[in-house]
Amino acid sequence: MSASHSPTARPTSSPRCRSQGNERVDQGAPPTPAPLIASCSPLGATKITTPPQSSPSPVSRRRAPMHMQSMAPAAAPPAAPLLRPRRPASASAAAARARATSLVAVRAQPDTVATSAPDPPPEFKPPQGFQPPEPKRFAVKEGQQGSVLGASLAIPLRLGTGVFVLGYSPSLVSPSEIPSDQYALEFGAWKVKEESKIGQCKRPEKPIEIYEFEGCPFCRKVREMVSVLDLDVLFYPCPQKGPTFRPKVLEMGGKKQFPYMVDPNTGVAMYESDDIIKYLADTYGDGTVPIMLSLGLLTAITAGLATLGRIGKGNSYTASKVPPQPIEIWAYEGSPFCRLVRETLVELELPHLLHSCARGSPKRQEFFKKMGTFQAPYIEDPNTGVKMFESAEIINYLKATYALYPSS
Repeated sequence: MSASHSPTARPTSSPRCRSQGNERVDQGAPPTPAPLIASCSPLGATKITTPPQSSPSPVSRRRAPMHMQSMAPAAAPPAAPLLRPRRPASASAAAARARATSLVAVRAQPDTVATSAPDPPPEFKPPQGFQPPEPKRFAVKEGQQGSVLGASLAIPLRLGTGVFVLGYSPSLVSPSEIPSDQYALEFGAWKVKEESKIGQCKRPEKPIEIYEFEGCPFCRKVREMVSVLDLDVLFYPCPQKGPTFRPKVLEMGGKKQFPYMVDPNTGVAMYESDDIIKYLADTYGDGTVPIMLSLGLLTAITAGLATLGRIGKGNSYTASKVPPQPIEIWAYEGSPFCRLVRETLVELELPHLLHSCARGSPKRQEFFKKMGTFQAPYIEDPNTGVKMFESAEIINYLKATYALYPSS
């Protein structure tokens, strides 16, 4: 891995996650047209053209109106089109076209023409009868056990990287030493007092922007560093065949490679996970990189193994509606419950503003003061006004609200 890049430098020496686009190959010149050619004119009539003859009749010399004339090859004079009216559309066909006109802004499917969004944009609403669930700490919903177990596999493989912030230091104290309005983890008859070095680090004024997707091990490395440094990040998901943000990365950086970071606070933009990690450590940390993020090939291998418990999840695009504002989520990389929610956010290609809150984060106290409790993940959706806990219910809500085909 090379050193940190300037906004224009994009090293390609290290392994990374790339998308493989389709290449368009020219098939050569078209074959010689048949003597009789039919085509659709812009006005909806079918044109039948015949090749020019040596002795045209008076009928063939007559010209069609200007708006009905078609372009002919430069080597031959324009052919005289004979117009055959198209059969009028039936009422049922017209009704079908009316039904096909969606009133909701929808992302285009990959390799298709985008549908035009209505003006004004659609109003998003929560599912009918929706009620946010009550938070239940450390509770696993029936049927979610396998998913949580698979998502938990990353914790031992990555030795807890992304679970704790920089300089995390816990200590057991008497409950009387911690005020009732201060967040603390209860441990039997004791409470855990958590401290860190985050308060000594520079904080970005604007959220850093990262383009990535859940199933990429190199993207995971960067997300772990984001949790370690307790950064707020605006994530733009780039699942495979995603029609929105993958093309944007190609436009901004010149290639579809992930992760890709843009820091609006400094103007820096770069590829390469190791370079991004080093940049974040130098700019918003104390310059040190956690050991599990600085082992080169071993880091890449263990980050890849960490995805096996949820293999294939958070990788591919699911057709979705376009939200006007990013969803806010309080989460951190080491939590299996947070990972399950992020998989859905990525698959639906939903931009989300992450408020990192790993163990030792000052944001836990801020959240506790605001909500009277702390539990992650937690989302606030400015598009619908929904605020809710519980990963399983959050996933169901996101699919019901934003998936184009919620039942699929």
